[in-house]
Amino acid sequence: MNLAFIPSPSTGVIHLGPIPLRGYAFCIIIGVFVAVWYGNKRWVARGGSAGTVADIAVWAVPFGLVGGRLYHVITDYELYFSSGRDWVDAFKIWEGGLGIWGAVALGAVGAWIGCRRRGIPLPAWADTLAPGLAFAQAIGRWGNWFNQELYGKPTDLPWALKISEGTDRVAGTYHPTFLYESLWCVGVGLLVIWADRRFTLGHGRAFALYVASYCVGRAWIEHMRVDYAHHILGLRLNDWTALIMFLLAVTYLVVSSKLRPGREETVEPATVEPATVGAAAVDAAEDAQGGETRDADGEDTDGHAGPDADAHDEAAGTAEPDGVKAEAQAEKG
Repeated sequence: MNLAFIPSPSTGVIHLGPIPLRGYAFCIIIGVFVAVWYGNKRWVARGGSAGTVADIAVWAVPFGLVGGRLYHVITDYELYFSSGRDWVDAFKIWEGGLGIWGAVALGAVGAWIGCRRRGIPLPAWADTLAPGLAFAQAIGRWGNWFNQELYGKPTDLPWALKISEGTDRVAGTYHPTFLYESLWCVGVGLLVIWADRRFTLGHGRAFALYVASYCVGRAWIEHMRVDYAHHILGLRLNDWTALIMFLLAVTYLVVSSKLRPGREETVEPATVEPATVGAAAVDAAEDAQGGETRDADGEDTDGHAGPDADAHDEAAGTAEPDGVKAEAQAEKG
């Protein structure tokens, strides 16, 4: 008999009058907030404007939610379109079921649209968001705890997850794979932060590191899960997806580091300092007028005086008309 275990919530929803407050939705919302908040701090630190990350997230988040749901419904279509199932449940996102692969893929499309509208390079924005995205996943996985889903094989370990009897589940204690993945994602976020500082990652390499390191953890965690999944050559579909994404991410890391070493110097052109722009405008105006301007004391606008001013006067004197020179000579005679 297992005396120590992690209890599961008796319900995943609390009703505030007629309004249902769902734990799964709260975890997703909090995760998005953390990703945007921390991404904004990193963006500003790299020279970008505050609020830009949130502006692009307005495009990325809805696309990501749709992509995550589509991936889940397509890969687990039997849950919604087989005999005895109601296809309307495919739209009930609050009951759980978001595939990270679809969320990242379609979310990237939304981010690309937002970046293009702002004239911002997508790889730089993705690098900035990478660790925050890992932390968002860590928070979002607790939504599975509220729904009592995505647990692993039976176990009597002290940190086993207690699952109650319900639809498509049997009461017992199981490996808390949601917790394993949550902790792994925290580690991934910390790894990306450290590597970004240590190696000055740029041009999408911090994001690629996030993808590759997440896939490593997802592979062994996926192997522990007992929920239904399609298998190809003995491996769950998500294992194959993780393997393919890992290879693509590592390939990008290697190729990108050779083709585009270093980090972007400017992530948001619109953030050029006004003082710099004003100085450039003054210089351009002086060039157009053909020289430096001087004040009443003989100083130029850069604050130089003395020999330069005298030299300018002497040069001006040499350019006097011949008639003026002749008159001066006559007076001397």
